[in-house]
Amino acid sequence: MAPRKNAKELPPAPSTLVRRPSSVGSPLPGPLSISIPPEERDVIKVNNYSATELKNACDDALKRYLSRPVLFKQIHLHTDVRLAFGWAGVFTAAATGLYGWKTDFEKSKPGVWAGFILYLVLTSLQTLYSYFVEGDTVFVGRRKTFSKRIITERITISSRTLPVPSSKLSLKPSPTNSPSYSLSINYVQSTSGGKSLLAKGRTQEAKEYSAFFDEKGVMAQEVFERWIGELVEAVMEGKGA
Repeated sequence: MAPRKNAKELPPAPSTLVRRPSSVGSPLPGPLSISIPPEERDVIKVNNYSATELKNACDDALKRYLSRPVLFKQIHLHTDVRLAFGWAGVFTAAATGLYGWKTDFEKSKPGVWAGFILYLVLTSLQTLYSYFVEGDTVFVGRRKTFSKRIITERITISSRTLPVPSSKLSLKPSPTNSPSYSLSINYVQSTSGGKSLLAKGRTQEAKEYSAFFDEKGVMAQEVFERWIGELVEAVMEGKGA
């Protein structure tokens, strides 16, 4: 992949947006209304030929951008669940090993087998949770406001890398045949503890990594944040593509 020299925006990929059932807007400002001073930014540089590094850099920048004060408070439920399974597996393995070391070999067999099976179960649950429940989710945020009633907004964002389409593959790499960063955004606005739905929306869009990184692998954070902000605000306001 040969990123473009200047990080300029590419025409957005087709997106799908579900119209919200009401005209209720968010009582708080959207991402684009809160700017980030240049002095608060750190230079982000990655290997342009590593799709993993490109995706991780975009995921981290997205989380930093949306979890700022007044915007969304990030919910770490998926991380907490995976850590709980992981630590439970570690303690199970440690306890099983200690029991086997301090107990006679023949007498410790049932306990060791039980610990081994429990460890396999915990590890399997962690893997299954990551694959089927967490999936590609990179950000879950929530914020509450009081506007005659308590309104809760929740946003869930999933990301993945789209490979270069076979029709664009060529011997000479160019900015138009680089992998793309794909986002799926779901937004829900509710009240009464989630019992009353006020609005909801979703959108899905992709953009090539070369739109966000120059030829040296330096990220154009303003370009990336503007793209994210436009997508999020479009979902929050229920605007069509």
